[in-house]
Amino acid sequence: MARTSSKSAKPQKKLTKSHFSAKKTDQKSTFHKKITIWRQKIRAERAKHAHLHKSFRRSYREDYLRQTSTPGLLSHAMITFKTIFRNWRTFLPFVALMVALYILAVGLMSEDFYKQFQDSIDATSAELSTGKIGNFARAGILLISTVTSGGLDAGMGESQTVFMLLLFLIMWLVTIFLLRHFLAGEHPRLRDGLYNALSPLLSTLVVFVVIFIQAIPLMLVIITYSAAVMTNFLATPFYALLYFIFAALMLLLSGYLLSSSLMALVAVTAPGVYPMTALFAASDLMASRRLKMILRLIYLIFVIALIYIITMMPIILLDLWFKSMWSWISGWPIVPFFLLAITCFVFMYATTYLHLYYRWLLDYKEK
Repeated sequence: MARTSSKSAKPQKKLTKSHFSAKKTDQKSTFHKKITIWRQKIRAERAKHAHLHKSFRRSYREDYLRQTSTPGLLSHAMITFKTIFRNWRTFLPFVALMVALYILAVGLMSEDFYKQFQDSIDATSAELSTGKIGNFARAGILLISTVTSGGLDAGMGESQTVFMLLLFLIMWLVTIFLLRHFLAGEHPRLRDGLYNALSPLLSTLVVFVVIFIQAIPLMLVIITYSAAVMTNFLATPFYALLYFIFAALMLLLSGYLLSSSLMALVAVTAPGVYPMTALFAASDLMASRRLKMILRLIYLIFVIALIYIITMMPIILLDLWFKSMWSWISGWPIVPFFLLAITCFVFMYATTYLHLYYRWLLDYKEK
């Protein structure tokens, strides 16, 4: 009986081995099926996006060239002014409201801090060979000093910085909401924009986080440049060449990424659009158009500089003239107040500028 039982036990062991091998093959087959399903999903997702270039293959001009039907640079700037001034009954109270909220939540630059710029400029002019600089040059230096030094306020705390960013984010969302309805032929009120435009606030913040990550190469260039200047690293020509190559690569990387993410800030304000969907859609929309976008941004900076010069230079000159005649108004923060108002208008102008360009690209039907 023992022999028969041992003989009968052997085929059972063979069955278990074959059973385990069958299980292994089944596991391999299911794992392979999962991999194939994942590949198919990835290919399906990639097929939805624009791929104008392929790795290790020659790209022909007719394959990656994407035409646009947009106005020229000067026409773009003028259309933006026309859009804002046509609806001034809505935008002017909005600017006044943002200025009032900014003064209450953040505050203006103190007049004493502004006078420090004047005193330093007067001390510098006394040391010049001529002994005195003109009021026009003085006003220009004051404008550059107040704008480049964060002239809206001096010594902001953390809470004030958060309030400032929140107010400008509200201005961005409300401006786009109003523009979307104005361009659709409707006549929205400012109240409608304030109540209904803040729904994509969280999605916009997520896109801002992505933009901050994409701007890390640019921040690295700024940090390393200050360190290189302090340590005289750039004094050696070879090291200066290496740093120039490094800085150029970092700037190209950030410029490539940020050129589409700025459009994502406009795309994410549409109802029901998620942040990653807006980022991918903006990347597809800006494919092979990033250089044009960068040129538009450079021209926008040029127009903003002209706005500051045309509006703030006469105000600074009048401020210098009035305070030289009447000492009782020397403590009034006239220049900081108008600087804040012009900055709010400039921010609204830049928002309108980008939104119009996004609409033109979105409405263009490619063949």
